[in-house]
Amino acid sequence: MALTVVIGPPAAGKSTWVLERAKPTDVVVDYDRLAVALTGTGGDLHDHAAPVVAVTKAVRAAAIEAALKQIHVTDVYVIHSNPGAQRMAEYRGMGAQIVTVDPGRDVVRQRCKSERPRRMFAAIDEWYRSRAEVQQPGRASPGPAFDFPLPASRSW
Repeated sequence: MALTVVIGPPAAGKSTWVLERAKPTDVVVDYDRLAVALTGTGGDLHDHAAPVVAVTKAVRAAAIEAALKQIHVTDVYVIHSNPGAQRMAEYRGMGAQIVTVDPGRDVVRQRCKSERPRRMFAAIDEWYRSRAEVQQPGRASPGPAFDFPLPASRSW
């Protein structure tokens, strides 16, 4: 059984990557899927009202903690776009495989333009800025990551 943490910018294809690999018996913690589950019918997959965001963050935190207790009996996938250093250390301490899904800034910006609210551009810029800071010379490396580039456009 394994813990796989999938990181990457918004609109990179993290959920798609997980859904192509996860089995029906695996645990998948995905913020977007949780948010949709917590809204009424017809809710947007990526644009949520403030109360939904607040509840989803709390549910996601609880789901991650519960899922981490299950890695001895099933595979667990946690989609965590940009975890902080402490959380990454916790994941690594549990033996997590860290997967970075990043098709490139231009691709995610194009996807965001057609699939996401405009405010997500700031999250994309923040993701790339934080990655550049981590990879500056003289700074500690974030550790091994397995990069899986995705095609420029999705097949669905």
